[in-house]
Amino acid sequence: MTSTGPGSVFARIDRGVLGPPGATRPSLTVHVGSRAVLLSPEESRSALYGPRRDTALGAAVWRQAVTEALREPRNGDGVGRLLVVWLALPGLYRNLHRILCRWRWLGRADLEAEAVLAVLAALDVADPDGPDTGGLLIKEAVNRMWAYAKRVTREIPVVDIGAFAEARNATAPPEERPRPPEGWEVHITPPPRREGLYATLRFAEPRPRQDGRRTGAHLPDLVFRARRHEEADLIGTLVLRPAGARR
Repeated sequence: MTSTGPGSVFARIDRGVLGPPGATRPSLTVHVGSRAVLLSPEESRSALYGPRRDTALGAAVWRQAVTEALREPRNGDGVGRLLVVWLALPGLYRNLHRILCRWRWLGRADLEAEAVLAVLAALDVADPDGPDTGGLLIKEAVNRMWAYAKRVTREIPVVDIGAFAEARNATAPPEERPRPPEGWEVHITPPPRREGLYATLRFAEPRPRQDGRRTGAHLPDLVFRARRHEEADLIGTLVLRPAGARR
């Protein structure tokens, strides 16, 4: 059996049926042929999913569990209906995990809640004496989980990659660019590319004050930072001009 997190919907149903140690648990008295068998919740599940499960006993478990759930008054404690949902849970784990592996961002709690609602809705119209009552309950829950997952994935907006790249790489007009009051600008204009995902690179270096040092003393370092290796691919042309100078 697959374990569930302590805060999941399935885990809360586990606690609701099994309760704390020593608590009174719901039981089922099932009839197989001429004999009556009293089963605990764990024994009922074992009859349905265990390695030595008995087809006749499993059918009797579903028949008795659904019958008792449908007999419950609507304003009752709902123990019978909760037991039916609990018996269906092991039949849901495989598809639950398939959905979560396919769409990892989906919320497990939402999928579990959808499954539980589907079991309860199917229980209201279930036939206890049908040939595969439990299988039909599980099938309804599985279908609802997949339908929910596919519906939610269709509702997720898709990012316009082209527009996003264009907005990110767009260069500001010359009048909007901040310029140092006195400095040098290096502009690297890339060659045209069909992808349209390249933008001009700009480096700015303040010009040193003319206090005995040669203006532009730091330009070699600035150009070195913008250079390329002689064997590397051309990434664009480099233009060096005083900040604010006309192109």
